[in-house]
Amino acid sequence: MTRPRPAGGKRWLRRLFLESASAALALALLVWSLTPVYNMLLIALDRDEGDIEFAGILWPPEPSLHSFHAVVTQSYWLVEDFWHQLGNSFFIALMTMGLTVSIGSLAAFAIGRMRFGRGWLLVNAPLLTYAVPASFLVIPFTRLMASYGLSNSLWAIVAANVTFATPYAILILRQYARLIPLELDEAARVDGASPVRVYRLIYLPLMAPALAAVGTFALLLAWNEYLYQYVLLSSTRNMTVAVAIAQFFNSDEAPWNYMMATALLYSLPPIAIFYALRRYMAAGLTRGALKS
Repeated sequence: MTRPRPAGGKRWLRRLFLESASAALALALLVWSLTPVYNMLLIALDRDEGDIEFAGILWPPEPSLHSFHAVVTQSYWLVEDFWHQLGNSFFIALMTMGLTVSIGSLAAFAIGRMRFGRGWLLVNAPLLTYAVPASFLVIPFTRLMASYGLSNSLWAIVAANVTFATPYAILILRQYARLIPLELDEAARVDGASPVRVYRLIYLPLMAPALAAVGTFALLLAWNEYLYQYVLLSSTRNMTVAVAIAQFFNSDEAPWNYMMATALLYSLPPIAIFYALRRYMAAGLTRGALKS
């Protein structure tokens, strides 16, 4: 009489297969994601004009940081305003982050904590802006900014970014605020706290993870935005690095290695900010999806 084979062996083989398949899929996705970045680095390390990648060479025979040095020292005519343009990018990103967090937190506080009438309508109605592609709104937004005298102004870009980031911020903050008991607000009001003190001393500290998630989202949105910056900013001094990189395509003598070096340097700040705040972003986005 034959004995049945233990089921533990099958479970072990199945787990081994799933782990191997997951590892292979993760490796494939990693290679797929990093290949463009590797190509950018390969071109940037070429001392000539960055044609090495197109020749099928996997590593430069004489790698050099000359292109990075040229960008940092602004010794090439297309990057002669690099640091000023990087400052413009930081200004737009930080102002977008600050205004989005401020407007979103105030709106979510008024709707959720103060029992504002028809609050659900104010939360969901702004989301209709995402039904219209942002590219369709470029022309009317350009005319609107011109009528307010904000043509070729960094504030016009900030206004556009805040317009598109605020509805999402209100939605996330409103959902996260449901986890905070209203009894805390009522106890503070019994002790004589005004709505401003409740907002500043109770609401904001408890909403820190969600505020970090929303702020990081707004900052990355502003940092990666290109269309409105290209249309609304015309002077070289007011350009951002994202728009300045596109100027390389308008010149027949622009070396590829300088452009790739500029792009890599431009990508470092958001990567650092994202990894510094990723723990708070995960907490804010996951807990905001729950209901108390």
